[in-house]
Amino acid sequence: MQVATVSTIAQTIQLSLSPVFMLAGISGLLNVLAGRLSRVVDRARALEALHPRSTGPEHDRHVWELRLLDKRIWVINAALFLAVSSAILTCTVVALLFVAELADLKFGTYVALTFILAMVCLIASLVAFIVEVRMSLRAVHIRAELLEHS
Repeated sequence: MQVATVSTIAQTIQLSLSPVFMLAGISGLLNVLAGRLSRVVDRARALEALHPRSTGPEHDRHVWELRLLDKRIWVINAALFLAVSSAILTCTVVALLFVAELADLKFGTYVALTFILAMVCLIASLVAFIVEVRMSLRAVHIRAELLEHS
């Protein structure tokens, strides 16, 4: 194992800055997803409390919304899993950069594949996020009977 020079370490730090910025973006996404999950769970709990006391069309609306909320929880959970996986893979990229440089190992292909996998997870997380946003818009749609003039 060779002793790394300060300039070699500085170059490795520079190489790792892009993945570190990516981690900052992922942390913002995780914050948004966790906030959305919290609001969905709160709404589901509120509807679960109203459900037994409702009847007729109101009951049907509660059941419909509870089913939608259940799907949204699943999608947000998948997005969170994918974002966290992306963050873990990104951290692995940074660690691999340093290990490869310090131990003079030639596994650039593994570093590249790990980064590509991190990006795929991030892309999938963002797709799940937009799917969940679209699902949430279905629940916010204002019913026609409420828009009629009385």
